[in-house]
Amino acid sequence: MGRLLPRLEPAPDGAPALPLLIFAVTGMGGIGKTALAVEAAHQACTKGWFPGGTLFVDLRGYDDAPVTADQAVLALLDALGVRGPDLPQTTARQYDTYHALLAERQDRTLLILDNTSDPSQFLPLLPRTNDHRVLITSRDRPDALPVRLIDLETLAPDDSAALVTRALHNADERDDRPSREQDALRELTSLCGHLPLALQIAAAMLRRRRHRDIASLVTEIKEAADPTAVLDNGSRGTDLYGRSLVLRPVLETSYRRLPPDQARLLRLLALAPGTETGAEAVAALADLDMEAALGLLEDLAATHLVTPVQGGEGSASGVRWRLHDLVRAFGAGVVAGDAELVEEGEAARDRVLKFYYRWAKAADGRLRWLPGMPEPERFADRAQALGWLDGERAGLVAAVQWAGEERYADAAVRLAASLAEYLSWRRSFDDWITVGRAAREAAHRAGDRLAEAVGWNNLGAALREAGRAGEAIDAHTRARDLYRGTGHRHREAGAWDNLGIALQEAGRAGEAIDAHTRARDLHRATGDRHREAAAWNNLGLALRMAGRVEEAVDAHTRARDLYRAAGDRHGEGIAWNNLGLALRQAGRVEEAVEAHGRALEIFREFEDWYGAGQTLHNLALAHQVAQRPADARACYLQAAEAFTRADAPDRATQARIWAEDQE
Repeated sequence: MGRLLPRLEPAPDGAPALPLLIFAVTGMGGIGKTALAVEAAHQACTKGWFPGGTLFVDLRGYDDAPVTADQAVLALLDALGVRGPDLPQTTARQYDTYHALLAERQDRTLLILDNTSDPSQFLPLLPRTNDHRVLITSRDRPDALPVRLIDLETLAPDDSAALVTRALHNADERDDRPSREQDALRELTSLCGHLPLALQIAAAMLRRRRHRDIASLVTEIKEAADPTAVLDNGSRGTDLYGRSLVLRPVLETSYRRLPPDQARLLRLLALAPGTETGAEAVAALADLDMEAALGLLEDLAATHLVTPVQGGEGSASGVRWRLHDLVRAFGAGVVAGDAELVEEGEAARDRVLKFYYRWAKAADGRLRWLPGMPEPERFADRAQALGWLDGERAGLVAAVQWAGEERYADAAVRLAASLAEYLSWRRSFDDWITVGRAAREAAHRAGDRLAEAVGWNNLGAALREAGRAGEAIDAHTRARDLYRGTGHRHREAGAWDNLGIALQEAGRAGEAIDAHTRARDLHRATGDRHREAAAWNNLGLALRMAGRVEEAVDAHTRARDLYRAAGDRHGEGIAWNNLGLALRQAGRVEEAVEAHGRALEIFREFEDWYGAGQTLHNLALAHQVAQRPADARACYLQAAEAFTRADAPDRATQARIWAEDQE
């Protein structure tokens, strides 16, 4: 309302009349365009801005038989008092009379042309004077015309909850379900996609089910394959304008109007993984080149069936594309009801899964790249790889979950393995656990013991980072046994190393030392000096935990040197930081400060802000031991800044508290 109402205000007294202004309220079906237009008209008339009142005509642009301009002019003449014998007999004379009446009309009038689908419906109806204003509502943007556009979006979550609450209280002020079931109310509004029409339908259903709780409707919608079917089957009411509260026909009329290529893309987008999709992935999904895909996406955006979302470095065009949840459910339902469309959809999902695997593998290769290794395709540096993975993360994680379907299981398992390093780097532990479980279960069903071992190992790492050490120990033990059974000694060594880290997290230092020692010896036997470095580093942590500090200093020094020889600068930074911890514990504080400083330099170089935050915290502790509170405080404040950049607000808050303690 705040965007529309001020535009209807007349010019100040004495100022020349503004040129004819046409405003268009646009948005997807059910978004509340008519309600906004009518309410704006009511408020404007209340303020005295339109003494000539409002002329309203519903052009039913998305019905099977839309109202034509020739039909609408008759309704407008009737509203202007021209009817019966006064009505001109020919269409041309009718238009002449209509335009003459508006031109002669001294009192400023607002003309609302509701629910238009084509400019031919409203162009002949526009006044030929600057004295009046026109307000159009449409699901399509009239981009070719000089129209001031107001695109409506779905409601904010709080506004959605307020709409349902108000609807229930208007019917019965004693209805306390919204206050009693706040979580269920929030979930219901989310399932309705915060679309006003869907929310009105849900509220009508709850009014009729006055003795049932909100949670029961939530359960019914969640268990349905198509939420629109539940909402429409339960709806029997009408809105304030006498129209039936039904959702699916609104979506069907919009879909039927699409040209075949746009309709095909809409169906395929309904099957895409994730809530938002980059243009590259859309092109792969639809088997189109980028320009063709972008053109169709822009056409669909003009109909408000697809929403462009500014964002992602991972999107070639800088824009990602989102389907409303209810449009997605509708599109998936269209596909499910036709065998040929099902086959088309499966081919599209196969293409996008291959697309994701190809580039996730390349990005993973860049993240793991060391000097002397082959250059991965596409991504010239870590920043490019991380940018692409960040942009596509939701789709990548959702695609891995297709592993539950036999047809996609193998590709999804391989995709999951390509995401482990990235999800660890970004500390996205929930996504990492989801990906690990999906891959492990798919490999187990397929009887692929090696892939199952990989799945267990990655799942264990995710569980460990999420603080679930007991589950991580079990997962790494299973991975170790499966690797041993398949004869993969180097992979078995990695599982031993990960098991040792989990044992450390559980406080079992002695067992951790044994596990890391086994990992170190196996890596040395297979000639993998890089992974031997990791085992030495982890062994140093376990030794320090057991109080064997000088041995820990030696272990971290060996790890640092091996990482440096392998060209793994980030690994070298980790070893420097851990060496600093061991040196401080050994009473060698100034050496510890130097070690942490070397680590900090490397972490900043890699923009590893979490690692930088940990190192600054450790550096602050070393300064405290050396009785340098000002230096310690400065390090804690820098640690807080680094943790904030790493999206670790709890660690940032704690660092600020420790900084205050140094004053």
